Amino acid sequence: MTILVTGATASVGRLVVDELVAAGAKVRALTVNPQRAALPDGVEVAKGYLGKPHTLPAALEGIDTVYLAPLADTVEEFTRHAKEAGVRRVVALSGINADDDPVPGSSGPGYHAVEKAVEAAGFDWTFVRPGAFMTNTLGWAHSIRAENVVRAPYGAAMVNPIDLADIAAVAAKAIEDEGYTGQKLDITGPGAISQFDQVKAIGAALGREIRFEELTHAEAKAQYTQWGLGEDTAEWLVGGFAAAVDHPEHTTPTVERVLGRTARTYAQWAEANVDQFR
Repeated sequence: MTILVTGATASVGRLVVDELVAAGAKVRALTVNPQRAALPDGVEVAKGYLGKPHTLPAALEGIDTVYLAPLADTVEEFTRHAKEAGVRRVVALSGINADDDPVPGSSGPGYHAVEKAVEAAGFDWTFVRPGAFMTNTLGWAHSIRAENVVRAPYGAAMVNPIDLADIAAVAAKAIEDEGYTGQKLDITGPGAISQFDQVKAIGAALGREIRFEELTHAEAKAQYTQWGLGEDTAEWLVGGFAAAVDHPEHTTPTVERVLGRTARTYAQWAEANVDQFR
């Protein structure tokens, strides 16, 4: 059985490839630039992209199971091509907010659209639904390197981000084990942590103190829009931090249930990625 990994050079997809190869699976990786992909030996490489559906039929030929990156704009075309190719199973990367009420700027509606399209097409499916990524805080790296400071809103916000490696490991397990068919696997880190404590963890890994300068709601929204986010998305992000001050993000047991170990803590992630902040 050959597994097609879409988004095979993206943040999660590349790690899914590694997990599957380590498990001895036969993998075909979909990537825009095979020459630069630097994929492991033994991985079959298919040139293509979910956003260009005309590239999919060749990549899907002979495929039983697909790891699907979340691209709502062309998911209907993907499902059509996959059904024509005889694909049986789809393990899709989604988001923990896929069932939330639609909010302007939220990523939830896109994830919801991917899930509904996959369900409607009649595949055997599993949806891997992470919360925020620990790597999101790499956005602090420049100011830490330059000034030993993090400028962000709502330092007391209790967030519960997940390590990309844990997401990929859960996705690979769901691909390998059909017992997870029909499940929505919400995954978080091992417990909520304040943004203040995230910054302290980075400082501890670096061996120096990092200051936290709290932005107002308006200042943070302006900063995000300056970084290129739309007004609605910026407001959704800042509003999420505001809500997490009094309502800490919840913890799911999914990583431990699926992998038999606890999810990586933010402090462990900071230590492993300390060079990104030097």
